[in-house]
Amino acid sequence: MSQLLSTTTIEQFKLLRAESEHPRELIVDLLRAIQDRNGWIPDEGIELAAEILGMTPIEIEELATFYDKLFRQPVGKRVIHLCDSVCCWTKGSEETSRELEKQLGIKPGETTSDGMFTLLPTCCLGVCDVAPAMMIGLTVYGDLTSEKITAALEQERQEATP
Repeated sequence: MSQLLSTTTIEQFKLLRAESEHPRELIVDLLRAIQDRNGWIPDEGIELAAEILGMTPIEIEELATFYDKLFRQPVGKRVIHLCDSVCCWTKGSEETSRELEKQLGIKPGETTSDGMFTLLPTCCLGVCDVAPAMMIGLTVYGDLTSEKITAALEQERQEATP
């Protein structure tokens, strides 16, 4: 299990738990650390988080499956969260979705054959002023057009390639 996190990180979270009045507050940070190191959160990550925080695996799982930015199955190197809120929808997110599907050759929920991109819908990115919008990693791209989508995907490919 320790391969999911470094020994140092495990010890840091154990110390935080010991100092915390409410260890539940650490769940998201701990799961993000596991995901950042592994790309997603496998069942062993849920078990490790439960062990570190002194909770049951189901308590961790309940939270892990609630947030759409925590991944419980493998995803591509870059995850594209396409906003499908009302604001983005009124500004053309359906066309944006079709363009992404065309350029990537996948449907929402799928990963490109090269493992680079996973396309996931999300309920809101909170950037209604630049709708329609998507987020890749922590970068938001807005006022999306076919050209802007192409440029964003190329930029993300370049950044992901060492």
